[in-house]
Amino acid sequence: QVYLVESGGGSVQSGGSLRLSCVASISTPGRYSMGWFRQGPGEEREWVAQINSFGGVKAADPVKGRFTVSQNKAKDTMYLQMNSLKPEDTALYFCAARPDRTGLFSDLPSTYTVWGQGTQVTVSS
Repeated sequence: QVYLVESGGGSVQSGGSLRLSCVASISTPGRYSMGWFRQGPGEEREWVAQINSFGGVKAADPVKGRFTVSQNKAKDTMYLQMNSLKPEDTALYFCAARPDRTGLFSDLPSTYTVWGQGTQVTVSS
């Protein structure tokens, strides 16, 4: 079993920063890749950033240079540091996990098998 809990969302002004956290409780051994996704009102879920099962990181073009994904394995926690926030970053942010022994990246929500409940990020202009 894998459970994910996000935290750290909130309301900020344009240009501000937030750090999201995702704590994973994993009782099924194995390698997992973790990802951050977001979904705005009336929009499809969009991939934001990910850490593969070997520690490699990748970010989507709209957030590259502003958002940084990292992890603390000792705390089973993944982070998303979000700087220079823009109103278009407003969304419900989710963390997700998928079993992965290959280390390949995936930006498809359908490939992730476990999801957190989401944390809201609102950026005002």
